Amino acid sequence: MTRGTTNPNRLRRMDRWIAATHGAELRRAADPVAVDLGYGAAPWTAVELLHRLRRVAPRARVVGVEIEPARVAAALPYERAGLAFRHGGFEVPIPQRPLLVRAANVLRQYEEGEVAAVWHRLCGRLAPADPATGARGGLLVEGTCDEIGRRHVWVALGPEGPRTVTFATRLGSLERPSDLAERLPKALIHRNVPGEPVHAFLRDFDRAWAAAAPYASYGARQRWIRAVRDLTADWPVADGPVRWRQGEVTVRWEALAPRG
Repeated sequence: MTRGTTNPNRLRRMDRWIAATHGAELRRAADPVAVDLGYGAAPWTAVELLHRLRRVAPRARVVGVEIEPARVAAALPYERAGLAFRHGGFEVPIPQRPLLVRAANVLRQYEEGEVAAVWHRLCGRLAPADPATGARGGLLVEGTCDEIGRRHVWVALGPEGPRTVTFATRLGSLERPSDLAERLPKALIHRNVPGEPVHAFLRDFDRAWAAAAPYASYGARQRWIRAVRDLTADWPVADGPVRWRQGEVTVRWEALAPRG
């Protein structure tokens, strides 16, 4: 059981990224089901996820899953069409294979060595890819954020495994990009040491941020965009200026994956 400290609007950055990057998969499905895994002591994040997903996929449904029965009982009054709550954990106790599983601030309390097995189990529950239609299958989004959602880092995984790592922040609160290191997901947070790719990435990001200091006169957003553009020379950045303007940057997983 997690601590359950969930503030309203805490996961807005993750939700908006999901809607933008996974909305097409949700729209094409006849019955797009999303799971908010470990939503906490209050159901706010599940309620908000449904609202944000339905902006891009009107048929989307959300199931909140919690391992603590009392939390499920407390959430039941919030059920409505398209929103349900279930008792369970990593087995994801729903009959369908979901198109989305969001697990925010869930694995932070686990040991690093346990993460791969959890990822494997959750990815095994995702809707499969369909080469005939071009569908990429379900998406697992697992990461960590601060208490009010200003800084957030998450890994996106498909049925085949990890795909990308996204760094997202409220730019006005950022002193340097490496401030996001404290919000790295469990698979990466202990790897922010010399010799590991994620450490090298954050080092290069700080250098690019410093070099982009003249752009600060146009605002933190322009400085961030310039720094990320410089990063693309050496790192496989997987998104573009539309997402950078939101205070985001997404990098291919294989570039940041722990060594060994």
